[in-house]
Amino acid sequence: MSLTDKAITRIRRLIQDGDLPPGSKLPPEQQLAAELGLSRNLMREAVKSLVVARVLEIRRGDGTYVTSLEPGLLLEGLGGAVDLLQGDTVLELTEVRRLFEPVATGLAAARVTDEDLAEIERHLDAMREARDDAELLNHHDAAFHRAVVRATRNETLATLIEHISGRTLRARVWRGLVDAEAAGRTIAEHEAIHRALVARDAPLAQAAALLHVSTTEQWLREHLAGGGSVPLGPAEPSHPTQPSSEEHDALPPRRTAGR
Repeated sequence: MSLTDKAITRIRRLIQDGDLPPGSKLPPEQQLAAELGLSRNLMREAVKSLVVARVLEIRRGDGTYVTSLEPGLLLEGLGGAVDLLQGDTVLELTEVRRLFEPVATGLAAARVTDEDLAEIERHLDAMREARDDAELLNHHDAAFHRAVVRATRNETLATLIEHISGRTLRARVWRGLVDAEAAGRTIAEHEAIHRALVARDAPLAQAAALLHVSTTEQWLREHLAGGGSVPLGPAEPSHPTQPSSEEHDALPPRRTAGR
């Protein structure tokens, strides 16, 4: 370990041991450096690194504080790391999504409230209305799943799934552009998930979500095995957008969406 890494470890240990709880203010730089046996330069480098990691925050004119340490904050960098993955990793991420999302959907069925169900149904209705628009349908599709996972009341799980699933959205939009039957199937699969949630049937909700994600994964495997590719693009394209000229040349006249 470098000296800076050792300094970071010492500060993290203070936080883990409860000596610096969430929201607490760090002692003055000189005092903390002396207490930990570090130089002030090392202390500054360690603090900078922990600020980047969202463990600490600097309040100008006030001092340095421990953040809330909430999962959504500490795991924020995961999305950026996933976006930087190189090579053909979209299938691997789809496999990870298949491991996480069905379980989360089953958990949501046991905890979902009437307010949650109303929000989920709004997104389902929006998907039905957008069935002829691949980008917009997948936008509401993502919102549907986001609402389902939020119903678990598990912020750590919700954050992990959000960052993992985001990278696969471009592939799901592309499926909608090249598969004319995808929209009808994906809406039917979401309706099955919704029915299971309304019934508060956790095993059925998990099974419905597993079927849904597995259908997408199977299409992706077959698409890539057949020499197809998934164009690079933003995790969640803004609407309205059109395929690039290269993408457009590869498409049938008009296709619908699917996830």
